[in-house]
Amino acid sequence: MDGVEEGWAIPLLIVGFVALWMAYLTIAYAGGDLHQDVLETWTLGRSFDWGSSKHPPLMGWAAAAWTSLFPLTNWSFNLLALTNSAIALLIVDLIVKQFVRGDRRLIVLLLLMLLPIYQLHAQRFNANAVLLSTWPLATYCFLRSFAARTTGWAIAAGAAAALAMLGKYYSIFLIASFALAAICHPDRRAYFSSRAPWIAAGTGLLVLVPHIYWLATTGAQPFSYAMVHHCGKAFGRALGGAAGFVLAIAGIVAVPALIWLRMAGYRVIANFGRDVSAMPSGVMLLSVISVATVILPALAAAALKTDMPPLWGLQGIFLFVIVIVCGTGYPVPRALTVNLAATVIGVAMAAACVAAPLHALYRNTYPLSEGRNFYQGAIAELTRRWHALSDTPLPAVGGDEGLAFAAAFYSPDHPVYDPRLLTANVQPQPGGNRSAQGWAALCYDTDLQCVRAMERAVAEERHVVRSDFVLQSELLGLSGATQGFIALIIPPVAEQPPMRPPSRSVVDEFSAKRRARAAIN
Repeated sequence: MDGVEEGWAIPLLIVGFVALWMAYLTIAYAGGDLHQDVLETWTLGRSFDWGSSKHPPLMGWAAAAWTSLFPLTNWSFNLLALTNSAIALLIVDLIVKQFVRGDRRLIVLLLLMLLPIYQLHAQRFNANAVLLSTWPLATYCFLRSFAARTTGWAIAAGAAAALAMLGKYYSIFLIASFALAAICHPDRRAYFSSRAPWIAAGTGLLVLVPHIYWLATTGAQPFSYAMVHHCGKAFGRALGGAAGFVLAIAGIVAVPALIWLRMAGYRVIANFGRDVSAMPSGVMLLSVISVATVILPALAAAALKTDMPPLWGLQGIFLFVIVIVCGTGYPVPRALTVNLAATVIGVAMAAACVAAPLHALYRNTYPLSEGRNFYQGAIAELTRRWHALSDTPLPAVGGDEGLAFAAAFYSPDHPVYDPRLLTANVQPQPGGNRSAQGWAALCYDTDLQCVRAMERAVAEERHVVRSDFVLQSELLGLSGATQGFIALIIPPVAEQPPMRPPSRSVVDEFSAKRRARAAIN
């Protein structure tokens, strides 16, 4: 703790945090593969575009940059997730050191590390997780720009805010909170009469121009996706969701707040008025920003009748923790900081050494709901069966969305994830380049919707090879759960034998097999 101001203690703490939770993720998911969201992130990053059908491009860019240095493996993406968290925590410390020194810098980070945000939530490296680092960066640059009002920091503030928007459009609430905090601050006249806010706004728009152009020329696909999947709720349901969002964030914030109250004692309440009046300028800004990033989304959700899951607000928890710890002026006994550090380290060690092995054993028998226990095995079998029919690499894959993402990632052929071949979007694929090259689809044998959709997709194909297989999970020699799969393979036209399409429906055949198994049972 004496090394905080010397510059080595904070990096050492964060490296230890990454190491312990990397051990946890490696052990706990020894029998499971990456989450579908992570596989989607990598898939979107395979081509450099300014957006996708669902999200802005930043998460895909980050995954592409990472895999240019690291292999396509589970451990490398777990490390990417924790590296993102490490960057987030380092930037949070940059904000904190503007207001406090010594043990309090540690306390802020320890309180954040105690929450399941920077390891469990961060594990799914997606549009939400990427905000863990971009929000602190945008906040830091805004604070420096507000205080210094120089051209350099204004440009940095605008670029960082735009980067957050390229992570997820939800970041508009952070930017609106910056503006609201600046308007509420006593120095608002000096700030808005300077060049800083206008340079920041211009820089942000300039950075976003390519993405805005992409939206205009591609039909604003992410907005269409959001309208279909998140809008159109009944007002009462949307209002209840907004209230639930606020209450959930308040409940999460209550954990570090109560711990800090226990550490600081009655002085927090007794000196509350004095602490508020003596609050540093930057902490005053953060106090408004923190509240606004919760209230504004809730109001928007109720007004627009949309979803507002609490998961979307987790990247802003650091704002509250900084205000809680840095908004008071009295020292905290070293022994209490030691106790907090011991608790955080102890929880991480218990998770890695006790909870992780138990989780791995449990999930071997009771697999993860997304089917992650079978991703690599199913994709290896699909790839093997493809190459039994064709000497060319598997070019494209469809069927179940999670399995399609897994095929793109885990297959050595790295086929293209084709949205047109997914269960929800599938249409017959007559002729054309896709049929000429061939493609494959993979469904769970219990997912009749997927099987029927794939049957529609291959209805006009001349040659279709169907495969049924069953996999069983295994961990350290212990047999676990089983899962059946149905694969449909359309070989390249040049390698198809002259034959008629099967007269029997895939679904009919599947149903007949189920009836036969039921009769035997």
